[in-house]
Amino acid sequence: MHLTVGRGRTARRAYGFDEIAIAPSTLTIDPEDTDISTSIGDVKLDVPILAAAMDGVVDVRLAAEMGRLGGLAVLNLEGIQTRYEDPVAVINRITAVSSEEVVALIQEIYREPIKEELIRRRIREMKESGITVAVSSSPLNAERFGTIAAEEGVDLFVVQVTVTSVKFESSRASALSLEKLCAMLPMPVVAGNCVTYEAALELMQTGVKGILVGVGPGAACTTRRVLGIGVPQVTAVADAAAARNEYLAATGNYVAVIADGGMRTGGDICKAIAGGADAVMIGSPIAGAAEAPGRGYHWGMATASPGLPRGTRIRVGELGTLKDILFGPAKTDDGTLNRAGALKTCMVTCGKRNIQELQQVEIVIAPSLPSEGKAKQCEQHVGMGK
Repeated sequence: MHLTVGRGRTARRAYGFDEIAIAPSTLTIDPEDTDISTSIGDVKLDVPILAAAMDGVVDVRLAAEMGRLGGLAVLNLEGIQTRYEDPVAVINRITAVSSEEVVALIQEIYREPIKEELIRRRIREMKESGITVAVSSSPLNAERFGTIAAEEGVDLFVVQVTVTSVKFESSRASALSLEKLCAMLPMPVVAGNCVTYEAALELMQTGVKGILVGVGPGAACTTRRVLGIGVPQVTAVADAAAARNEYLAATGNYVAVIADGGMRTGGDICKAIAGGADAVMIGSPIAGAAEAPGRGYHWGMATASPGLPRGTRIRVGELGTLKDILFGPAKTDDGTLNRAGALKTCMVTCGKRNIQELQQVEIVIAPSLPSEGKAKQCEQHVGMGK
């Protein structure tokens, strides 16, 4: 539905997580009969959660624990881990300065060149833990770093930038060919980010096995303010899922849709999957894990941009161990712990046994859902009023 926003100008209504709700079913099922596993190409995950490729979120240690618990962590090949021999000391500098100083410091730190020997070392360190290894690169370095990743036996390669499109025009440079990259690399390729049906469909046609959906919803991202662009996540995911279904019908190939960013609670993860996602990628919740390298701090990937930063450092605090965040037991009542448990319980009450079935659940428009009947919680800043 298009609404008039001014004379001769219309806009399509889009929805975020707080504006929709999942309707329960007439059927409930045994939690033991639910299956929250998912796949990205031939990469199988017991838990449909990826840790975002951000320096305050993922290092070798966090990746090993995430893999042990059944999820997947993506290491940024263009971050601090591959620029510095001692990334801990560098991260300590970022977490120690004031908010007024932090962006300039991050810009300075990320001017250090990326070192190929550190890329290889970090990949080998992750592989030593026996986990599924995933790494990310910008399109600019995708062919070079993808080749290194293939030589080192990486299981999943992510090409990520704020907004990704297949079409690129320039009078001075050529674009990365995702089709060529997918044909060249032996592992599945995931690309993103996108927020429209058309962009998602074109990305799928290059041969990628997964797409990242989301522009600007992340807790540390300021893209929506700096550039004014973005589409609320539920609508963006639903549009990408429609492209996935059309591509599947036309080719028989299934491309995973990964909702990237904006999911604060277990309920948001449930809504992302109800909107059509096969998995989710989260940053700030994982940054709150005791094992996370940022020690309770989180900053956006675009914060280091030398000309136009589109991210900031935020304090997320320590929520608990990574196991607490994924599986509990929850010590809080706000949905920030035991996210896998929340997903399973949602499936139970909706009568859905797996991710694909939950994608078909009834959704209602419910902008009053966060506040309805919650005046006391809001007044006291507890539960849903935090």
